[in-house]
Amino acid sequence: MEIVILPTPADVARTAADAIEQQVRRGPSVLGLATGSTPLGTYAELIGRHRAGGLSFANAQAFLLDEYVGLPAGHPQSYHSVIREEFTGSVDFAPDAVHGLNGMAEDLEAEAAQYEERISASGGVDIQILGIGTDGHVGFNEPMSSLASRTRIKTLTRQTRQDNARFFESAADVPEHVLTQGLGTIRRARHLLLLAMGEAKAEAIAAAVEGPVAALCPASALQLHPHVSVLVDEAAASRLAHRDYYTDTFGRKPAWQGL
Repeated sequence: MEIVILPTPADVARTAADAIEQQVRRGPSVLGLATGSTPLGTYAELIGRHRAGGLSFANAQAFLLDEYVGLPAGHPQSYHSVIREEFTGSVDFAPDAVHGLNGMAEDLEAEAAQYEERISASGGVDIQILGIGTDGHVGFNEPMSSLASRTRIKTLTRQTRQDNARFFESAADVPEHVLTQGLGTIRRARHLLLLAMGEAKAEAIAAAVEGPVAALCPASALQLHPHVSVLVDEAAASRLAHRDYYTDTFGRKPAWQGL
């Protein structure tokens, strides 16, 4: 796990976009996409590079982390719609290259199992973008989620529904259930990019990277992955006990090595 402390959120976005661009330029790629506010700067950076004429996603596929149960793909708050609005609709992914979970499936367990199969059939995710919640959750893997979990249905906590109520007309409109990739599924991606900005994320980042591996902080499971880049701004790094070490080692890293 490599901790990269950067001055500003814009620097985090640019560094994450650099890693994704390098992956896409290597050839056909499978990207793991997250929704939420954290990756928006990265998506804006990638859109800008695409519009400048130098970056194409025509040979890429994408898989979404999660989806609300009970929302059709066309609903404005479904993650199909959100990711299209925030990123994929502004670049040149092929029409059938962006894959999401079907929150309207009659058999949700079968939908989850089929999603796992689709990821495997694609060759697996090359680079997965992740955010982190203030309680350490990634995707919709709330505290006490199994560290080996696969894609499955989850019941949202009251706090999560309240946090997401700002996107709906009222808290009562927030779905109670979601389909989400599990921690075990996420850890099958070849490279994980965990992004965090702001002081509100500082405690969660410290627990995830310097605390014990424990279900209480789901993101701590990423410590078990062989290739994780944690990109944080100064505020999100403020609770790290070993920040001087991270800064020193990254500053002396060979330029050819990349993330």
